[in-house]
Amino acid sequence: MTTNSLPRTNFEPWRAWLLYGLLGLAVTVVLARLFSLTVLEFDLRMAQSDDNRTREISDPAPRGIIYDRNGNILARNVASYNVVITPASLPNDIADVQRIYRQLSQLTGVPVNSGTVEDAKLFAACVPGPGIAQLVELGASNSPYSPVPIQCNVSEETALLVREKAMDWPGVAVQVEPVRDYPTGYLTSDVIGFLGPIPAAQVEAYEARGFVARRDKVGYSGVEAYFQDILSGQNGQRVIEVDVAGQELRNLEPPISPVPGYNLNLTIDIRLQHAADARLRREIEGWNAYLGQMRISSGVIIAMNAKTGEILSMVSYPTYENNRLARFIPAYYYEQLVEDPRKPLLNQAVSGRYPPGSTFKIVTALGALNEGIVTPSTIVETPGVLVLTESFSPNDPGREQQYVDWIYNRGGVLNPGGFGSLDIRRCIAYSSNVCFYKLGGGYRSEIPNGLEIDRLEQYARALGYGEISGIELLGESPGLIPTRQWKRINRGENWSTGDTYIASVGQGYVDATPLQVLLSASVIANNGKFIKPTIVRDITDNEGRVIEYWENSDGTLTRTPADEDEESRRISPFTPFMHWDITVDPIIKGYICERGFCSETGIFKTVDPAAIRIVQEGMRRAVTDAELGTLYAVFNPVVNGVVRPVSYAPAGKTGSAEYCDNVAQANNRCQFGAWPSHSWTVAYAPYDDPEIVVVAFAYNGGEGASVAGPMVKLLMDAYFELKAIDLAEQGARP
Repeated sequence: MTTNSLPRTNFEPWRAWLLYGLLGLAVTVVLARLFSLTVLEFDLRMAQSDDNRTREISDPAPRGIIYDRNGNILARNVASYNVVITPASLPNDIADVQRIYRQLSQLTGVPVNSGTVEDAKLFAACVPGPGIAQLVELGASNSPYSPVPIQCNVSEETALLVREKAMDWPGVAVQVEPVRDYPTGYLTSDVIGFLGPIPAAQVEAYEARGFVARRDKVGYSGVEAYFQDILSGQNGQRVIEVDVAGQELRNLEPPISPVPGYNLNLTIDIRLQHAADARLRREIEGWNAYLGQMRISSGVIIAMNAKTGEILSMVSYPTYENNRLARFIPAYYYEQLVEDPRKPLLNQAVSGRYPPGSTFKIVTALGALNEGIVTPSTIVETPGVLVLTESFSPNDPGREQQYVDWIYNRGGVLNPGGFGSLDIRRCIAYSSNVCFYKLGGGYRSEIPNGLEIDRLEQYARALGYGEISGIELLGESPGLIPTRQWKRINRGENWSTGDTYIASVGQGYVDATPLQVLLSASVIANNGKFIKPTIVRDITDNEGRVIEYWENSDGTLTRTPADEDEESRRISPFTPFMHWDITVDPIIKGYICERGFCSETGIFKTVDPAAIRIVQEGMRRAVTDAELGTLYAVFNPVVNGVVRPVSYAPAGKTGSAEYCDNVAQANNRCQFGAWPSHSWTVAYAPYDDPEIVVVAFAYNGGEGASVAGPMVKLLMDAYFELKAIDLAEQGARP
């Protein structure tokens, strides 16, 4: 074949140029991308490279310990043992892995297989559900060198068995982590509180402060919550280098050690707390057993140092066991607490709002004396039934309505005829409703102008009602001292004279917490000084050194007082803080009142010390008057036919407060003229030099002297017995 016979190929030039162009474009793109990666994005890529090979490890800080005033531990950290598996450390032989899983399952009770890996993603660590194989497979896919918790909070015996098997079970280990423990449990749970996971809404804020969302816990209630920042300390940090599988290689920076939280020393005396709890439970459960039904559903008892404001005991019943919430919060238990109508999660001492009843008559008496409505020698007639005219405006002719006194027992005979002629001291001692109706709202020519709600509100606030006290517990309620404006806004009608009569005896719209009732008596006991209540004595470091802390007016806690904040107060070391002295500080707004209606004078006044002394004498007479003193039988028991007065000279006031809430309505108990009533008693001792003031409250307890009175008396007995023991021990020391 000749060359002329070969086929001829026609190759057009544009095809070559197209090919060259495509090759050139590809090279340009590659070079541009290379330039971008190596030059333009150098810093970004280096940062990403560092992120891939570095890890920031947060080391948890030990939480501070909480003590009572005598050094007894109320909250501490204890070791919790978790069985964990590191996927990367397991044997290569599948048969060996399955053998380890089976043996570990027999020991812990966690199944070898349960559900799928996708199911395991839905469970938090340590929550029962997934099997061992699923947990390990999920961990291996995420970070094979990170330990995977298989079972948490195992017994020490189980932890030792796992450690003994370490040679036969490669990859299996025991991880120790601290958990909160409350040695006194339910006894102090309302004061101490409990911990829980960081709420979802606050994760970002806590992570910005170095917390780990799925690991660290924060205070949910009590002082655990109030002093969260002080107790939690500061987590440590390590920056490490890891390989592609996540195995730790070395530290890249010097580690920052965790800073332990500070410790809290509370004012609570756990011995007195035991006594208070026993008295409260015995009285409530004893009455319920006697009546054959749960009539008294809840109660409170508080004891406070009258001179310093230190809370010595605070018990709210029913309560909860905070140790059951220490490691995790069981859904069934939490739901049980939330659905309980008695509200065991609520600290009734500072958050519960109830009509204070006759304990509020302290306010009415003080105001009436200071405003000159009555004098110490004024005689008030107190028939059993008082007919009063209720009107809503100055021109309203009104309508007559009966207001009754309580029926007392004289000589074994119920006497509905009233108390007769009384001075102000006996009005307090006998707790005559009719007397205080007249003092509060006036009565014809006998008392032409009463105290009225305008002035009553001023004296109530001066004694601690209507505002939070600032105690170091979350959820404190301000209660309610109603005003004319409040009723127009919230009830849509004018204030009536009848509202004033009822408010004068602590009923109607008046609401208060047990702590506020306690504080009102403490102001009287302290001759007019309103001392702020406190639950904290001091804050210390791990070596026992007292750390100075201040609380500012906005509630923040700082190591030094805020500049130009006159309301800053030192909480550590403890220093009593006085809100005001009503005999010195002019905090009482002046009013001129006539025919049930008042106008401001623009003048602020103080309280005459003589008026306080008369109220003190009336409260003392409630204990010493053998005829009708409401607390005489409580503090002067008859033993073998002989009256045995207590040795510490108390003074006090009882209260029986009628109520009609949703619970009473549901039980059809809101019957006019026969409403159920709460039981109150507040008292202080000794009368001449007060050391302790105690309040007791029983929901639906009935008469104050019968139910709450004995609680107060028994707790005061315990206080003075413990005081004698402490003094004897101090005297016996060399």
